[in-house]
Amino acid sequence: MTELTQDQRRELAGTDAPRLVDPDTRQTYVLVREEVYERLKDLLDAPPHPRDAYPAIDRAFAAGWDDPRMDDYDRYEELKQ
Repeated sequence: MTELTQDQRRELAGTDAPRLVDPDTRQTYVLVREEVYERLKDLLDAPPHPRDAYPAIDRAFAAGWDDPRMDDYDRYEELKQ
């Protein structure tokens, strides 16, 4: 493991995700704390389950679902006759 120098520590202070550039390849890397990396790794390793999106979907459509006009939609089969 490589340890940070004092200059590097000062450079990192005050930023959440510093970027580092490899001078040979010009490839950019993002440096994150280990606990952040572990959370991200878990998210990226497993495909998301559709159920994980349900709370966001509920919030996005809540205003429309609570609209009184939705009562007609809920009774569609009954009303189409």
